Amino acid sequence: MIRFLIRTAIFFAAAFVGIVLADIFLPGFNVSGVLSYVWVALIFGVIQAVLQPLLGQVSERSAPMLTGGIGIISAFVALGLTNLISGALTIDGLGTWLAAAVLVWIGGAIAAFVLPLIFVKRRVEERRS
Repeated sequence: MIRFLIRTAIFFAAAFVGIVLADIFLPGFNVSGVLSYVWVALIFGVIQAVLQPLLGQVSERSAPMLTGGIGIISAFVALGLTNLISGALTIDGLGTWLAAAVLVWIGGAIAAFVLPLIFVKRRVEERRS
């Protein structure tokens, strides 16, 4: 149960990082309000958590050549659904949509890789002292 909660927290933090990066670097990507970042990241994270495995299974059976791009595709779809659900997220223009999907995916992937390393390092240091 604790591992599940840690993974969920890391997944949410990765989504949050990706959303913040897109808002900083893409002029057509806007999250309105500070608390809206949490709301948008939560909606995006839940949708992404459901979509990515589902799309992964479908692509493995039907279109194996798409398996590598499932993360970007699910990020694009999750951004679209988040935009529909949340009034706090606006994305203008097709180029911004595509760039946002890539940036959120890359930012989230890096955060999902780095955050566990930070937590593990702290935990190891706590055990040693």
